[in-house]
Amino acid sequence: MDKEIAYSVLDLAGVAQGQTPADTFPRSLDLARHAEQWGYQRFWLAEHHNMVSVASSATSVLIGYIAGGTSTIRVGSGGIMLPNHAPLVVAEQFGTLASLYPGRIDLGLGRAPGSDQLTALEIRGQNYYQEHNFPKDIQKLQTFFSAENSEAKVRAIPGEGLEIPIWILGSSTDSARVAAAMGLPYAFASHFAPTYFNEAIRIYRENFRPSEFLQAPYVIACVNVVAADTDEEAARLATSLKQLFLGVITGRRKLLQPPVNSMDEIWNSYEAEAVNQMLTYAFVGGPELLKAQLLTFLEQTGVDEVMATSHIFDHNARLHSYELFSTVMKSINQLAMV
Repeated sequence: MDKEIAYSVLDLAGVAQGQTPADTFPRSLDLARHAEQWGYQRFWLAEHHNMVSVASSATSVLIGYIAGGTSTIRVGSGGIMLPNHAPLVVAEQFGTLASLYPGRIDLGLGRAPGSDQLTALEIRGQNYYQEHNFPKDIQKLQTFFSAENSEAKVRAIPGEGLEIPIWILGSSTDSARVAAAMGLPYAFASHFAPTYFNEAIRIYRENFRPSEFLQAPYVIACVNVVAADTDEEAARLATSLKQLFLGVITGRRKLLQPPVNSMDEIWNSYEAEAVNQMLTYAFVGGPELLKAQLLTFLEQTGVDEVMATSHIFDHNARLHSYELFSTVMKSINQLAMV
């Protein structure tokens, strides 16, 4: 490995058992403030709907809250689900954010609904039945952000003339082709959709066309991280993550559950296999194991940035996990500079 690797946070404003979103939001801000101190590059929030354990549905509002409580870390969306919104509204919202917090706002865009189809119908209304053109809507956003749009009949105020980086998010090869064709940076959701990760980043790199926004391919891999002082404690803490994903595959979603000593009585062998497949890119362990796992991953994939998401029940344990992860990444980056 011959380059420094940036490291960042993906937060879903997760709601743990016994808590409410009102409890969760200050914890997200506390995490962002610590992440800023620990050298994290960016703090992204994801748009999801109708999920009892995820409180980041009003993503742009929460981005403003986090950006307002921090001073240097980049804050953005991982992502805004573009089919749910008119490009003009997104341009105005992120133009407002970028005006309030200049040079610190990222706009990550996804093409999925961020929820189930019934919820998507409630969000979009009759637009649900319209064919959605993801690349065309991205181009509309770029137009609204451009200074050249000042003579147009429809303008994004605020937003016009602001340099707001656009990222393409994906969990399949389709989004990789879009990001490559448009010359935009690419973030892959390998934390829950690992199947097409390697193929997608290969397609992105092979087909990348330089643009005014980006001259060379840039890949973020989002991964699950559960770090603790020992491998055993990390494995125990990770049972909360496994219970969360079990709820995803069974449709029996719950608030984030406390860790348990064993999953044996919670899932069957088929469920365990399905969860562990989704968690292919989960890095769980003490500092030494974490470092070894990450070095292998980085050498195999060549990604430019690692974005960690950590579903850990206890807030202090989650903070400690992110602190350990930053220490490990700094150690890896020191090796790269030797």
